[in-house]
Amino acid sequence: MKQKFYNPFYFLWIVLLLLPVLGVAQNKNVISTFRVFPKVDKVLEFEKAMASHAQKYHTGDVRWNVFAIQSGPDAGGYHVTEGPTSWEGLDTRGDLGHDHEMDWHKNVAIYLTDRQSAGYSVYIDTLSTIALGEFTDKINITHVYPKIGKGDEVVQMIRKLRKGWQANGSTVAVYVASSSGPAQYTIVTRYKQGLKERNSGFRKPFKGVYESIHGEDSWETYLENASENIDKNWSELLFLRKDLSSK
Repeated sequence: MKQKFYNPFYFLWIVLLLLPVLGVAQNKNVISTFRVFPKVDKVLEFEKAMASHAQKYHTGDVRWNVFAIQSGPDAGGYHVTEGPTSWEGLDTRGDLGHDHEMDWHKNVAIYLTDRQSAGYSVYIDTLSTIALGEFTDKINITHVYPKIGKGDEVVQMIRKLRKGWQANGSTVAVYVASSSGPAQYTIVTRYKQGLKERNSGFRKPFKGVYESIHGEDSWETYLENASENIDKNWSELLFLRKDLSSK
């Protein structure tokens, strides 16, 4: 019987060919979010049940970070981010099991109002100045809605803003909404040093930083482009509630 010999380098070659495919399949850059609003007289009960649920059922790719919304039209609500994961991961997520569903509906949902929202966002590394997983306790979210057909122009505007953020040390994560209502880019400023970063003297005026990079009067051009390409935007402050989040 003739003995077969296998070249180990052949298997190495196959693995190397598969690496790009594996890299795409395991790209965990998708965040799912939802917002809930507890009944005004049941906030304490809701928070206790929310913390218990998050810490019992949400770990790994389904980890929760829970934020209290401090300002804007959703003030008083809670913003929950799950992940990051991949689209492939969402394919197999399911409902996390019967016990998970029963706990949510019997112990958490009973304290909520009917108001809620949910969506998916994809983190854009090339537009951001901070890694996806580097969360901070205090954040500002700016919701930017491009006009129809102006998404590419808005991306180019954000790309120019990124150079300014890099120059003045701003830590910003940028996401694009996916199958979640109107086209939207979410610009999340993460305050590593707290809200004192919002003080006018903490960093150089952004207009000056921007024009030092892009040229004189470039900020005026940016504002004109914003008027032409952006339908609307609005901002809000959120504070991380570690006590309600996954451990």
